[in-house]
Amino acid sequence: MPIRIPDTLPARATLEAEGVMVMGENSATRQDIRPLRFGLLNLMPNKVRTETQIARLLGATPLQIEMTLVRVSGHMSKNTSQDHLISFYKTWDEIKDEKFDGFIITGAPIETLEFEQVDYWDELKAIFEWTRTNVHSTFNICWGAMAAAYHFHGIPKYELPQKAFGVYRHRNLNPSSPYLNGFSDDFQIPVSRWTEMRSSDIAQHAGLELLMESDITGPCLIAEEDGNRLYIFNHIEYDSGSLKEEYDRDIANGTPIEVPHNYYPADDTTLPPQNRWKSHAHLLFGNWINQIYQNTPFDLNEIGR
Repeated sequence: MPIRIPDTLPARATLEAEGVMVMGENSATRQDIRPLRFGLLNLMPNKVRTETQIARLLGATPLQIEMTLVRVSGHMSKNTSQDHLISFYKTWDEIKDEKFDGFIITGAPIETLEFEQVDYWDELKAIFEWTRTNVHSTFNICWGAMAAAYHFHGIPKYELPQKAFGVYRHRNLNPSSPYLNGFSDDFQIPVSRWTEMRSSDIAQHAGLELLMESDITGPCLIAEEDGNRLYIFNHIEYDSGSLKEEYDRDIANGTPIEVPHNYYPADDTTLPPQNRWKSHAHLLFGNWINQIYQNTPFDLNEIGR
């Protein structure tokens, strides 16, 4: 089944060209089933790119999914046009009375700031609390995952001496987890961050289960049954060229940066980078969506009760 997104959303043409099934708004209204409702709180600067990455993964499932794009009202985006935001996004104030089967909170390039220094921190805390009653399951990504772990459990983040940047091997710590169904024993995931959370801090919270870890970059994926939440500190959703764009940007700006680890063949930046994580990205999102489908209430109003 396809993903349902606005007919004129820029991601639509990209997804259709890749063979992702996309449903028009008019076609969706004729189907006598309830689509799963997913919200995407997009905190990334390049919102169009992130919309496409997430929609690609949501649209690969055999279920009809309706995606609502959400933004914080307490922050003005500098990298996405106001026309795009007005046309396709709702503020959290506009949707806070609605219910969602799944809700995704992205990362943001503000890792070195203390959480309380972020200009929309109070609003984000309110959104985290809102997910307790209005969302069946939440997927928090990178900085969004660190912010959620800090908000719900007080887990601190630590600044790294240099950026964790590249594609790193990770270990499957619980093959029996429904979220890791079909995963290899080890696999590779893109990492791009200046901070980390530590396994020793996570282990102090009995309700958190560490599912993925790298010997080099540390914990990656946590599941929390009591809040029906996932936390992933790395960017499994990235496109093949996402790390290249970050590397080229830093080089152009004169920012000291190492060649992304295990990304370019033989570390040759003139060669096209290789994607080694795409299949596992689809597996993880597909498993998460399947878990939601298995136990979300048919009546959306029952979510949170």
